[in-house]
Amino acid sequence: MRDEIHAPLSDDVPRSLLALVRSRVRGAELIPVVRLLSARELRHLVDARGALLAEVSIDGVRAERLTGDAATAEWSEVEVELADDGDPALLDKVEKKLKKAGVRRSAAASKLSRALAETELQQSVPQEIPARTGKGNKGNKGNKTAKADEKAGKSQAVAQAVKEAVGDGEGTAGDHILAYLRTQRDALVALDSDVRRDLPDSVHQMRVATRRMRSAFKSFRKILDRTVTDPVGDELKWLAGELGVDRDQEVLTERLTSHIAAVPRTLLLGPVRGRLRIWSVARRSGSRRRTVAVLDGKRYLALLESVDALLADPPLRPAAAAPVAKALPKAMLKDYGRLATRVEHALELAPGEQRDVAMHEARKAAKRARYAGEAATPALGKPAKRFAKRMKAVQGVLGDHQDSVVARDALRHLAIQAHAAGETAFTWGLLYGEEEAAAADRERELPEVWAKASKGKLRAALGG
Repeated sequence: MRDEIHAPLSDDVPRSLLALVRSRVRGAELIPVVRLLSARELRHLVDARGALLAEVSIDGVRAERLTGDAATAEWSEVEVELADDGDPALLDKVEKKLKKAGVRRSAAASKLSRALAETELQQSVPQEIPARTGKGNKGNKGNKTAKADEKAGKSQAVAQAVKEAVGDGEGTAGDHILAYLRTQRDALVALDSDVRRDLPDSVHQMRVATRRMRSAFKSFRKILDRTVTDPVGDELKWLAGELGVDRDQEVLTERLTSHIAAVPRTLLLGPVRGRLRIWSVARRSGSRRRTVAVLDGKRYLALLESVDALLADPPLRPAAAAPVAKALPKAMLKDYGRLATRVEHALELAPGEQRDVAMHEARKAAKRARYAGEAATPALGKPAKRFAKRMKAVQGVLGDHQDSVVARDALRHLAIQAHAAGETAFTWGLLYGEEEAAAADRERELPEVWAKASKGKLRAALGG
């Protein structure tokens, strides 16, 4: 899958497109590199009744390099796009027909990638016809959530990227942590354009990348000099906070919307959905503008430059040269100890505001311990993976509890607004009570989840 982003033709790069590459080019000037000329012939595949099944594009392409010795390349290609609600099985049949005709699948992801490669190499181009078949995805369609997840690097993807960066050798503790940090830097840069386009989950994934990087700075202070990483970490905290304005509103709205949908119609009194919609749009539109403004700001670009500089000349401490089996478990166990202190403190408190705060602090410690385990997984394998999984379970319970705390505060304000407008606040009160019950359930659940996460054998398996 790929997305096609359109903008009107102009002599200069349109501002909307320039913004999408800002995190990559920073302040550098964009210059024309290659010109693509394409002549297209369209054919329609229809069924016996004449209904459209697919559209076949046959393109004759010429690429002209605008730098260097002005090399050129020419080729033809066929692209098949299913009609709306088309049967994907048709693509397999079409591909077989094309293969029999001597057409082969293209190795290039796009015309541009092929043009850049072949004009740079300055080689003669064989007259072949690459075929690409796929579900139509014009405009901004496509598997956007999966794309964002891949860029952000789910734990398995991060582990694979770190392994590839370190190579076949075991590597030092510093090698592994720097490789992990680079995956987060790359995710941060790549997700910039997705956030600008408001793709699903993109803000969350970008925020995760900033938090993972900042968490690694803290967890592995014996490996990286904190006098260098702390200032960068402070800026990452700022960015995560700015991104959180938009993301937190999105999560909260989704939570309240789902709760309202579950309320029986007989208990849904007053314009509940309408009030929530107005409240959400007002808050989201402002937060959305603020997020884009942050990405357009000088402070954000300075942060990206700082991260690049840190990774180009990493502030390694002597412990960075230690074997991974020695240095990484020590950091993980230290994070575990910090979490244990906070969870035990929260469990000692009676239900109420103080316990809510304590559980929120424990949640942040659980997230840090989890991220440390994920960062160490490529080096330590299953013991670190199991550790991260248990920490994630603790984080999940504590996170659900905090979501309930935030939701109750929002419901209280919505109830006040409804009352002031002369509406009944009954349904808002009902939802408030449900959130109180959900929080109590999480508090009862925590001891069992913590008992599993705090087993000695889990930590003993890490060694160190």
